[in-house]
Amino acid sequence: MAFQFLPIIKVVAPYIAQVATAAIPAFTAKPDTAKSDPILAKQIEELQAAATQNAESIHLLAENLQTTIQGLEAAAIESRRQARLFKIWLGVSLGGSAIAVIVAGVALLN
Repeated sequence: MAFQFLPIIKVVAPYIAQVATAAIPAFTAKPDTAKSDPILAKQIEELQAAATQNAESIHLLAENLQTTIQGLEAAAIESRRQARLFKIWLGVSLGGSAIAVIVAGVALLN
């Protein structure tokens, strides 16, 4: 079920960092009203620091998510390769079994 969301995550992941980078200036703009009230100015600075930290965390999360997606893709390719190999071995073993049944039948008839 997780693989159904994989294409969506692959499309969204590169843009998360861009959105975070674009959002930082919106939170760092200092209005003139903050200069008149020191408590308000301190609260705004704390919010700006928190927003910057959140943006950095989102950027790091996006990078980790992209690495995880690449790992999942590599694992999917490897599992497809193994499944193909198992199908070949299954065909070979079924063919060998069929030949053994035919040889046993001929031996019983003679």
